Amino acid sequence: MLVYVYKSNKKQQTYLYVLQKDNFDDVPKPLMETFGPPSFVMILALQKRQKLAQVDIHKLTTELNSKGFYLQLPPPNEDLLKAHKQSQLKSKG
Repeated sequence: MLVYVYKSNKKQQTYLYVLQKDNFDDVPKPLMETFGPPSFVMILALQKRQKLAQVDIHKLTTELNSKGFYLQLPPPNEDLLKAHKQSQLKSKG
């Protein structure tokens, strides 16, 4: 299976995977408005891959087959203040 990957110009680290190049017919209009004009990044041949860096391939293929697209969102921001406070509590206790 070939997938076409696009990045958002509005949302950092946000990617859209579709089954046909430049075909966003399956993507809901509100999502496309939020995503902004897509910028082509690459073509991926999924059958040659067992892993992707930040995407579960099983989930990717399932959503592509059921919805016709997959939206990759950025990982959640780490709360550094909370992590620091927890490390301080552990060092005192």
